[in-house]
Formats: sequence, C-alpha cells, structure tokens
Amino acid sequence: MATGNGKAKARALGINHIVLEVGDLDEALEFYGRFFEFSLRGRGDVNAFMDMGDQFIQFRKGRTQEADGARHFGFVVDDRAPVWKAVEEHGIELIGDRLNFRDPWGNRIEVVQYDEIQFTKAPGILRGMDAGELGKTPQAMEELAEKGMSSGTGTGT
Repeated sequence: MATGNGKAKARALGINHIVLEVGDLDEALEFYGRFFEFSLRGRGDVNAFMDMGDQFIQFRKGRTQEADGARHFGFVVDDRAPVWKAVEEHGIELIGDRLNFRDPWGNRIEVVQYDEIQFTKAPGILRGMDAGELGKTPQAMEELAEKGMSSGTGTGT
C-alpha cells in the first residue's frame, strides 16, 4: 500500500522527542539542570518538557523498572567539558570510558559533542538556540560527505 508520498514506506527523518520515566519531576529537573542549560517547554502534574529547539525530552513521573543496561540515549551538547566537571563535582559514577552515566532512576545517558557527530540542526534552529556559531569537525563533515549530505569541507553545519 502506498503512502501519501506515493512510496510503500515512510522515510524515518529523525526523533521529535523521547520520554524518560522518572520518580519525581522536581528532582529530575534539578538533576538534569546540574549538567545542561535548557528551558522548560511545559509542566504538569506528571509531565515536564525539556526544550531543545526542534526536539524535546519529556520527563514522565512513574518509573518503576530496573536501571538501564546497554539501553541509553545520546544527548548532544555544544561542549562536553562542563558536563565532565559537573559529573565529577557531584560524584556521579561513569559507565565505561565515555561520558555515560545514569540519572537517579536508572535512565542511561551518553553525552556527545555536536561538532564531532554527523547529527546536524538547521542553521535557523541553531540561531534560535543561541548556538549559531557551532560547526563540525573535518571528520564529521567527511562522514556527512560520504552520505552526500555535505561538501566535506570546512566546519559548517
């Protein structure tokens, strides 16, 4: 059966949001606020929404399952250094040799730096987030070029 665009399957374009189950919304906002600068998109009794431009994380009260093992999400930041510092200051246990740790409810987080990965945001969204100066490393640009998604030169977005 064809979709509205005439294709048999829809193309996956990205992730709009993820939901993290937490024990307490206030504690979750305080915990994540130790590491990341963000604004709140909205807040209710059981949900809070951490805004990231064109994406968001929904914190939902009610986590009951065990801590995550290998399952995790990759959190993109402009600079990992402040996160490393905050992790050390707050005595958070790292998992492995990368910047991976769990929140108090067992959600596993991997923190990656924007300029070093293929993921990219449109320039207008970056400007709206006061991050218009961010670019990519030559390696990230080459990886995008291999997919036909950039010229492979410079440090553009």
